[in-house]
Amino acid sequence: MKHLFFIGLILILTSSCATEKLNFSPLSNNFYSEAKGSDSDRGVKKSIDINIKENVNASEISNLISTFPKFKNPNLNEEVTTLKYSLQNYLYAIDANNISGKNRSVKDFEKSYKKIQKLRQHLNKDDDEVLNRYLVRIKTNVSVIEDSLKGN
Repeated sequence: MKHLFFIGLILILTSSCATEKLNFSPLSNNFYSEAKGSDSDRGVKKSIDINIKENVNASEISNLISTFPKFKNPNLNEEVTTLKYSLQNYLYAIDANNISGKNRSVKDFEKSYKKIQKLRQHLNKDDDEVLNRYLVRIKTNVSVIEDSLKGN
């Protein structure tokens, strides 16, 4: 019995120590090929000089996308999905050095943001506060990234 317990204890210790940290970011290292950016953007003078995989603001946006809560209003949930999709496209476009794609994603993000602001009126106070926290953090992080891009 002691021998079986000892073997079980060793198995538990070795398996718990052998785990590695998971990457929950929607950006993966092999998502894009080595030739980043579209053909139309290669001749553009401007470029995006930001490492999106190491940017704290981009990481927080990825985290907010993955943890965004569901609400009782299906129209709001649909618009939140659109917002999350545009934010992912925004991060992918920055990573790919695709300026036109980034600009398109910012416009899509702004449209979804405005629609969500209108749909917020139908939420109860607690849900509205939760949604507001997420929206403020997202908008703040996008603004910081945009400001750092304009500074380059």
